[in-house]
Amino acid sequence: MTWKKDILQLKDGRTVQAQYPVIVSASRSTDIPAFYADWFLHRLKEGYSVWQNPFSGARSYVAYRDTRFIVFWSKNPRPLLTSGLLDWLDEHGISCYVQYSLNNYEPEGLEAGVPKLDYRLDTFKMLVDRLGRGRVVWRFDPQLLTDAVSADLLLDRIAQIGDQLKGYTEKLVFSFADIIGYKKVKKNLEEDGVRYIDWTEPMMTDFAARLARLNSRWHYELATCGEQVDLSAYGVAHNRCVDDRLMIRFAYKDSALMRFLKVKFHPMPEPDLFGNTPSLPADAIVLPNGTYATHGNNRGTGQRPFCCCAASKDIGQYNTCIHDCAYCYANASKAVARDNYKSHRLNPTAETITGH
Repeated sequence: MTWKKDILQLKDGRTVQAQYPVIVSASRSTDIPAFYADWFLHRLKEGYSVWQNPFSGARSYVAYRDTRFIVFWSKNPRPLLTSGLLDWLDEHGISCYVQYSLNNYEPEGLEAGVPKLDYRLDTFKMLVDRLGRGRVVWRFDPQLLTDAVSADLLLDRIAQIGDQLKGYTEKLVFSFADIIGYKKVKKNLEEDGVRYIDWTEPMMTDFAARLARLNSRWHYELATCGEQVDLSAYGVAHNRCVDDRLMIRFAYKDSALMRFLKVKFHPMPEPDLFGNTPSLPADAIVLPNGTYATHGNNRGTGQRPFCCCAASKDIGQYNTCIHDCAYCYANASKAVARDNYKSHRLNPTAETITGH
C-alpha cells in the first residue's frame, strides 16, 4: 500500500516528502521493543523516522502525525514497560498490541540472545497486566525441526508454555519453518551446524491435529502465519498478524482509525415478538457498548500470497536484530547485525535505526 504523502518540515528548515501511515508495524524486520524502544520513542516525539528500502537502498521519510495504531513484534518486549513508550502512546491516544514470540529453543541454543524462558514468561504476564488480555498475542514461531528437536518435543514445549499462559492469552499463532524457501535461513543454519528437517504437508497436518487435541485444555484460538496449508479441519485459521479486527475491538472509539478501516457500527439485534433473535453477520465484531462492527477489505498489498495482514507501514530494518537466532530470516549475517547495532549505539537518536 502507498500511504498518504505530504510535505514534512524538518528542524533544519528543509522540507521533504513523507509517508503518513495510519497503522505502523514495529517490526517484522527487527526487534524494536527489545533493542530500539528508546529510539522509537524519540522518533515518535520528533514526528518522523527514515526507512531504507532493503532492496534498492532508497531512503524515505515516515511521519507519525496520522498514526493511530502500532503493532509491536518482539521476543523480549520488556523494554516497552520501562522505556516510557507505552505511557507516551497512552498520552497521545495511540493504541497498540504486541505479537510476542515466546518460543522455547533454550536447551539447543537456537535463540542465543533471548533472555531465559522464565523471564520471558514473567514479561508476558506483566504486559497483559499493563495492556489488558487480548493485547498480547502468543506466538510459538517458527516450529523448527532439527535432528535434536522433534514434533513431539515441540508439542511438549508448547504444552509447558500454554499451561502457564492460561488466562493471559487468547490465541496461539505458529508457522512451520521453511528452510528451503529462504536461502539466508538455510545458510545461517548450516553455518551454525544445525541439522534441520523441512516440514512436509502430512507432517503439518499431523502436528495440527495433535495441537488441536492439546488445545482442549486451554481453548486458545489457533492460527498459522503465512502458511498455504489448510488446517481448518483442526480448528486452525489463517492469521492476520496485523489484525484489523483486534484494532476495532480495542480502538473502536477512535473515529479516525475506524474511518480508515471502513468500519460500520450496528445496534445489537433484539428478539422479535416470538423471541427469535436475528443472527449476526459472520464478520461481526461484538463491542461492549451494545453495538457490533463490520468492516471493509483492509488486506495489505505486496505481501506473501497467504498473508492476511491489514495494510501497515513497517519501520524496521533488516540486519539489525541481535537475538542471534540460528534460523533468522531478517539477518544476512550475525556480524552485520552486530555492526549495525554498534552503529546505532553510537548515534541512538538518529533518523535511521542503524544510526547511519
